[in-house]
Amino acid sequence: MKFFIDTANLDDIAEAQALGVLDGVTTNPSLMAKEGITGEENILNHYKKICDIVDGDVSAEVIATDFDGMVKEGEALAALHPQIVVKLPLIADGIKACKYFSDKGIKTNVTLVFSPGQALLAAKAGATYVSPFLGRLDDISTDGLNLIAEIRQIYDNYGFSTEILAASIRHTMHVIDCAKIGSDVMTGPLSSITGLLKHPLTDIGLAKFLADYKKGNE
Repeated sequence: MKFFIDTANLDDIAEAQALGVLDGVTTNPSLMAKEGITGEENILNHYKKICDIVDGDVSAEVIATDFDGMVKEGEALAALHPQIVVKLPLIADGIKACKYFSDKGIKTNVTLVFSPGQALLAAKAGATYVSPFLGRLDDISTDGLNLIAEIRQIYDNYGFSTEILAASIRHTMHVIDCAKIGSDVMTGPLSSITGLLKHPLTDIGLAKFLADYKKGNE
């Protein structure tokens, strides 16, 4: 499973990259605003900075909600850097734009997916990634993991190449559960990745090894 980090914070991205397990980055307008990145030029420059840190795909979201606007913004984003993936909302014009970019060989990430039918449309339109929002479904007492399982079955039934990108990951168990179901990618905060390192028995075992080593060398 690929590990993406869902942030616009350059320090977090650099830390995940340094760990050696980062495969890409996802961002959105809310995450940019959280880092104080506003204004079109500043946002575009920030995407370039992210691409300079990571080796993999970087999802950059369009703001427009009409086909022509999405195409204009998406083409400008794709021209920024070869690693840029154009992120589109799952609405009718978003699916049309997805097909347009797919035909031109430009990678896409169709986002705000909350049903198997929406994921099926995205795959039919040639999306590179589809982003079901696991955490947001959990927030309203709906089984987000079940959605990912249903999408996995549909994609496997018909051999779609679209990758399932489990989004809105909140914690490490989401990561493990998505890996068991067969999600191709997860994207979440840095804590959801570094949290996988933690286990009390590892800490206890290491402390014992070091104590025994110290004893043997006194």
